[in-house]
Amino acid sequence: MPDRFILFYKPYNVLSQFTEESGSPARTLKDYISIAEVYPVGRLDRDSEGLLLLTNNGRVQQRLSNPRFGHPRTYWVQVDRIPDAEALQTLRQGVVIQGYRTRPAQVKLLASEPALPPRDPPIRFRKNVPTAWLEMTLTEGKNRQVRRMTAAVGFPTLRLVRVAIGELGLAGLEPGQWRELTEAEVRLVKG
Repeated sequence: MPDRFILFYKPYNVLSQFTEESGSPARTLKDYISIAEVYPVGRLDRDSEGLLLLTNNGRVQQRLSNPRFGHPRTYWVQVDRIPDAEALQTLRQGVVIQGYRTRPAQVKLLASEPALPPRDPPIRFRKNVPTAWLEMTLTEGKNRQVRRMTAAVGFPTLRLVRVAIGELGLAGLEPGQWRELTEAEVRLVKG
């Protein structure tokens, strides 16, 4: 079987797997992608959105998933309140979550809300509590890492959207849509 590489814009409340969890109302990848024997490279939590790469190439999947290779993943993160310079610097240096210090990350406060499709259901709105958007680029992918990092510095995550995996981005995709990688993108992924 030839190598397949798929980019998918995972919507909110979709599991990053093809099999259903018993009793779960969440949709799965099989509700969107009908290509046999492709598997996600890494995961996005059910309550996270954004870019997911799927492939049937186990070697590439392992290399991109293994933190020792340091492949960057970029997220737009909406947080409760507006982080101060100290919180941003702490995120950049790495924070301790569950007894583990995260690797240094690239973190910046976005000047305005990014152009994203509305989430269904929308995040909670509190009239007296402002929110802010961060752009965070990590080179590891621990379970719920971004959410735990922002919570550790006092700014809980409200919405989390992965917008890039290395050089691959969400451009041209809407939630629930997927496409095959171009030949040039496949060369980037195969390194």
